[in-house]
Amino acid sequence: MRILLDECVDWRLLRDLTQHEVKSARQAGLSSTDDGDVLRMAEREFDVLITTDKNLAFQQNVGRFAIAVVVLQGRSSRLRHLRELVPQLLADLPVLTRGRVHWISWGDNAL
Repeated sequence: MRILLDECVDWRLLRDLTQHEVKSARQAGLSSTDDGDVLRMAEREFDVLITTDKNLAFQQNVGRFAIAVVVLQGRSSRLRHLRELVPQLLADLPVLTRGRVHWISWGDNAL
């Protein structure tokens, strides 16, 4: 699966997704690009956009784009907290639907 990490996601998270083709926004040349343009450009080369930007789901009509969006809601946006969500992310990746926003929250998986 081809995955784009949004600019707000620590690029080092790609190291936890080694079984997929992952690029950061910077690697894809999408740094400092607004959300609508990121979605438009990303849908050409990627299957999934991973972000921590909760507002993206409400500010953009994701249904217009041929890309699945995953919003990670960790205890914070620090890498160590996002890594707690990786097992659920990996489990969800095969069943994501393009044009939809999928939420993965740490509270959903709390013991």
